[in-house]
Amino acid sequence: MGRDEPALDVAVIGGGLAGVIALHYARRAGLRALVFERQAGVGGLWRELPAWQDIQIGASDWQLGDLPLAGTFQPHILANIQAWVGRFGLADGVRLDSPVSRVRQEEGGWAFETPQGTVRARHLVAATGVHNIPVIPSVVREAGTVRELHSSALREPGDVAGRDVVVVGGGASAFDLLDLCLAHGARTITWVYRGLRWFTPTGKPKHVAGSVRGFARLQASGMTPAQQNDAIRGEMLARYAKFGLQEIAPARPLDVLHDQLIPGRHRMLANFGSIRRLRGCVERVARRTITVSGGEQVDADLLLWGTGYAVDLSYFESPAIAAIRDTQTLARRCGGLVRSLDAQNLHFPGVGLDGIGSASWAYSLNFRTIMSHIRGAAGHGPRAAQSQPLRAGGLPGRA
Repeated sequence: MGRDEPALDVAVIGGGLAGVIALHYARRAGLRALVFERQAGVGGLWRELPAWQDIQIGASDWQLGDLPLAGTFQPHILANIQAWVGRFGLADGVRLDSPVSRVRQEEGGWAFETPQGTVRARHLVAATGVHNIPVIPSVVREAGTVRELHSSALREPGDVAGRDVVVVGGGASAFDLLDLCLAHGARTITWVYRGLRWFTPTGKPKHVAGSVRGFARLQASGMTPAQQNDAIRGEMLARYAKFGLQEIAPARPLDVLHDQLIPGRHRMLANFGSIRRLRGCVERVARRTITVSGGEQVDADLLLWGTGYAVDLSYFESPAIAAIRDTQTLARRCGGLVRSLDAQNLHFPGVGLDGIGSASWAYSLNFRTIMSHIRGAAGHGPRAAQSQPLRAGGLPGRA
């Protein structure tokens, strides 16, 4: 797509969960849109994650349209995203093997480079997500024999069987790894954490216990965020006490504008007493010995980093945008949850967790709003899409 070709109304960078849904709603709004995906197929992060990774909520809260999930694990999520492409007729709007570089703002919109040439668009949706670069903290390593893996690189859960394992982190990835170690028979489990995320203690599996509906009811009741924080925190503390988890209740107050309400892991909670817990950071790995900042030492075969991801927006030429490395910073630089405050006509979907996180129906609500704004009309359903002629290849354009 060169300079002499008409600009797109919307260019979407990233063909994962958000990108596919963005394309669907752009087309419903009658907008000329394309998705640019660096991989050979759609799916984004869900195309890369290990098969044991699953969603934080129930399947019914993930469903888009009339395509139910066959399950809640990585292969099911990837298959569901691929099915959306077929169900909504989006294949001709996705450019695969098209990594994007040098995104720059120019008069009237945006321009960026792809292997096929320069692309221009009035509006840009950066749907590359916030789980881009696996984070492994810097530690001193001296002839260590301990095998180290980030949660995203643990392909075979059976690798923990019969091993002495150290899990590092205080959020969802670390909780998953602890549950995995218990499910697959790790010999010993040591949990190292500096700070902890809030979660909902429960004896049920995630796909049963995980739901955003209770939170949605609080929002629908008209409660302010502060009132929601008080109500949810009270229930959380009661659950922590019920499960004997007061020791790991986060010290900082719950904030629904930044804390995703993730369910606890039932195996982790049922076997909580068998997990050795050390507060601090890993400072040194020497032979089989891992030294923690408090001075404690642990002998281990396997060190699993459940330390999350950093944001990668280095494809932007703008230094202010390219320097963003975490979700919180990106969220603070967006208005209305998704619209960038740093540049015109730029959107970052899914950065405001607001207690929900990256659920398909939440993206659906976001993109209905975004595409209505871009179109400049309150309505953008099928009638709006039919109001403009279709160009070759099924792309709506102007007469």
